[in-house]
Amino acid sequence: HLVVAAMHIIIIGAVCCCACVAGVRTRIPPLRGARSGSVYSRATSDAAQAELRTVEELRAGIAGFYDSSSGVWEKVWGEHMHHGFYDDSRKDHVQAQVDMIDKVLEWSGADDAPPTSVLDVGCGIGGSSRHIARKYGSSGIGITLSPVQAARAQQLSNDQGLGEALSFQVADALRMPFADNSFDLIWSMESGEHMPDKQQFVSELARVCKPGGRVIVVAWCHRDLEPGEQALAMREERLLRTINRAYFLPRWCSVADYMRYASEQGLSEIKRDDWTDKVKRFWPAVILSALRPRAFVGLLRSGTKTIRGALVMPLMIRGQRRGLVKFGLWTGRKTSSPSSLPSPVPPTPLSMLVPPPSAPPVPSSPIAVTGAAAPDGFKWGGTF
Repeated sequence: HLVVAAMHIIIIGAVCCCACVAGVRTRIPPLRGARSGSVYSRATSDAAQAELRTVEELRAGIAGFYDSSSGVWEKVWGEHMHHGFYDDSRKDHVQAQVDMIDKVLEWSGADDAPPTSVLDVGCGIGGSSRHIARKYGSSGIGITLSPVQAARAQQLSNDQGLGEALSFQVADALRMPFADNSFDLIWSMESGEHMPDKQQFVSELARVCKPGGRVIVVAWCHRDLEPGEQALAMREERLLRTINRAYFLPRWCSVADYMRYASEQGLSEIKRDDWTDKVKRFWPAVILSALRPRAFVGLLRSGTKTIRGALVMPLMIRGQRRGLVKFGLWTGRKTSSPSSLPSPVPPTPLSMLVPPPSAPPVPSSPIAVTGAAAPDGFKWGGTF
């Protein structure tokens, strides 16, 4: 406890120093209602600028964010870059992340009709893809905006004997380079947060899903609006904008919004759930992991942007406690007609799922993700 307390004192001192530096460099006026001169007001006014980014700026920013941060995250937390599922039993955090995949698959009904071809949208370094491939014996493709992630995912899959079953590539989830009706499971674990057009995102997921296949989305969401509400409260918007700035996110949506988009695409058997209580131990664990000596040194060496990202992590906890930030799930099936589901879909060979030659290939030689210290720009607790 004394060591942890000392580490807290050190990191607070570093934060204060970096905040002073950031204060000199920041020239954006604070938002109305934020205490002038505070670290929160500077972060919030920066957050307002995040909503002015173009789609192309978001793509480039997200790619750079994960190019820089994925190696450090892997060193501390391993191959799964998402929340863990926590029940009443004690478990290590890596096991909680594996359990999250299994629990979502079970909840969705995927276990009842095991998929043979899987698309992992926002695949990170391929942790979910590999687990699903081993679980079901399926083939699949993972897409990400980060070339470093795509190369590392392929390298790990090759090393684990799954290189023939899985491939990974750089692609945009809002304009995927796949034909209609290509996969019988579309999996998106905490990538929807990065999509500037959530409606188009759901449209693409439905488009590439085979008739009879299933779409599963797990995402950070804001609370559903109450009857008569037109928007979130201003203080809620400010909190989300601060989080957006640190983790390079566009505007959030609710699970109710996702449900509406899924219905508009003709998906059936749509259902939803809220697992916020099941993941509430995750963010405190991430904060504590940042205090491990190796991670702590990397955090301090990575500069003021990383420190600002560390400052924002408690806001995720605050948002959850206030009922604003939700860990939402939804799933639906694609039918060939409104009245009935088609017969089971035969497997699609991996060779047929590979995009045409014009699409950018995954680099043949993996890009190394090395270094004990975090690269500049790494932000602890980003969307993984």
